[in-house]
Amino acid sequence: MLRAYLQYWRINFLTLLEYRANFVMWFVFSIAYHGVALGALYVTMRQFPSMNGWNFREVFFLYALWMNGHELHNTVFFTVVSVPDYVREGRFDRFLVRPLDTLFQVLTVPQQIVPDSLVLAIATLAVATAAERVRIDWVFVVFVPLVVVGGALIDLGISLAIATVSFWFVRVDTLRWAVMSLEQDFTRYPISIYTRGVRIVLTFVFPFAFMNYFPATYFLQKNDTGLHFNPAIGLLTPAIGFAWVAAAYAFWLVGLRHYQGTGS
Repeated sequence: MLRAYLQYWRINFLTLLEYRANFVMWFVFSIAYHGVALGALYVTMRQFPSMNGWNFREVFFLYALWMNGHELHNTVFFTVVSVPDYVREGRFDRFLVRPLDTLFQVLTVPQQIVPDSLVLAIATLAVATAAERVRIDWVFVVFVPLVVVGGALIDLGISLAIATVSFWFVRVDTLRWAVMSLEQDFTRYPISIYTRGVRIVLTFVFPFAFMNYFPATYFLQKNDTGLHFNPAIGLLTPAIGFAWVAAAYAFWLVGLRHYQGTGS
């Protein structure tokens, strides 16, 4: 599996070298997409300079943390979201007759993966850290990469769970869109500004708050006014991510046993 995975990335990088213009266009698009999002944050924060105790630089750091976890997921695990399409079109069956793990095969479907957004995310986090003058000590150096990986795993776990639902219902576009909107719209701001119901959903149902809010609260040395947790809970993001992936993979195995195909 390791040899197959290394070969997969070798092919991907060779593809990138062959289609350089496409890489440049994706990079420009990524800058525009996140630039617009940060621009909207800036305009909002000009109208509300303090959002429940958070200023623009702190919200900028909040966004940068989420951006890193999300873009790491998109770079390494994004093909999971294609499972409903494979099921609907009858192409998922080919994964079942091969000797490798089905999820591993899904994650290594040949395609052109452009890591430009991940590079941009890392640069954005560096700028946000410097702008807010976040204290950089051994905890920051060790746990920020772990939080980023944990955030990517949270995204993977949720995406995998949604993909597994397609084994029964085939089309899950609406569910995928609703969860994606919940993540992208609600993680841009501290969850303490939302109602208690939304805070609970973002913490215990779809734990997107662990991708950025709780870790940012810890690294910025702020108090959690959302659910009044100890800020150190933000360091649990890697554990939350692994737990979600483990639970989603168990659900995936159940789904495989019930998969009957679409007859395509």
